[in-house]
Amino acid sequence: MERQRLDKWLWHARVVRARAQAAALVEAGYVRVNGLRQTSPGHPLRIADVLTIRLDGGIRILKITGFAERRGGSTVARALYDDLSDVSGGTGA
Repeated sequence: MERQRLDKWLWHARVVRARAQAAALVEAGYVRVNGLRQTSPGHPLRIADVLTIRLDGGIRILKITGFAERRGGSTVARALYDDLSDVSGGTGA
């Protein structure tokens, strides 16, 4: 699998609870792919694309590392992306 629909990937990666929620999130303009706002739930994603997602007042930045044929458990979902929003640029003091 080389590509997957944006709404389907968000659902498989367990970013949202339902595929309809994923489509609504995209249509509302809360998802960017490689820095560009997407409003089409069918937008094709590729490995290494970076998603910026605004959820519940927070921002998540996810780099796509894989696709799934069907929605699995949290361990399977976590293997589909690298969470770049956890990366801290600070040196700590």
